[in-house]
Amino acid sequence: MKQQLKHWQDPINALIGVWVIASPWFMKFADQQPPSYNATVVGILLVAVALGATFVPRAWEEWSEAILGVWMIASPWALHFANHRDPRLTFVITGVVVTALALWTLGTDKDYTRWMHRGAPQ
Repeated sequence: MKQQLKHWQDPINALIGVWVIASPWFMKFADQQPPSYNATVVGILLVAVALGATFVPRAWEEWSEAILGVWMIASPWALHFANHRDPRLTFVITGVVVTALALWTLGTDKDYTRWMHRGAPQ
């Protein structure tokens, strides 16, 4: 029996995770350690969480994607590479997209928003 895809945003976030892993070479910052290491770690985590959300959807996975997106936005300043244009733009733009997709899923899935209307489960 074939399972139907619940959220189209999750496979997109998995592909974005692959992009993040590859971005140091495509955007020519592979020789810069903080953004390259950040891209590898964040990309792997994003792929793992997004694939998990694709195959076994849970709200915590969407929140994890959103947190990774926020980290990507903040990481150029937290890891002190904000003065390097290419990695900064890569992380900020990608982080905004990942966060938006995750929050979109959280805000539109009735299973995830039910608690807002009824209160947290007892």
